[in-house]
Amino acid sequence: MVTIKNRAGLHTRPAAALVKTAARFKAEFTIEKDSMEINGKSIIGVMTLAAEHGSSLTLRFNGPDETEAAEAIVDLFERGFDEP
Repeated sequence: MVTIKNRAGLHTRPAAALVKTAARFKAEFTIEKDSMEINGKSIIGVMTLAAEHGSSLTLRFNGPDETEAAEAIVDLFERGFDEP
């Protein structure tokens, strides 16, 4: 589980960075928020979450490089997508 740290939430720029990072890996990646589950490699899916500052998201990875994918994605969230 991760929490959105950047003030603007998961808007277009961080959503694009998230999808771009996820696409580097073979592992399947899903995100769940408030019982809505989406494909984390889909920009449309990520945007439909409307995840604002403070939102908690459950991340799931499944595949040959799931550990590396999880580390890279969690790092993005931890850094607040390098936004204030």
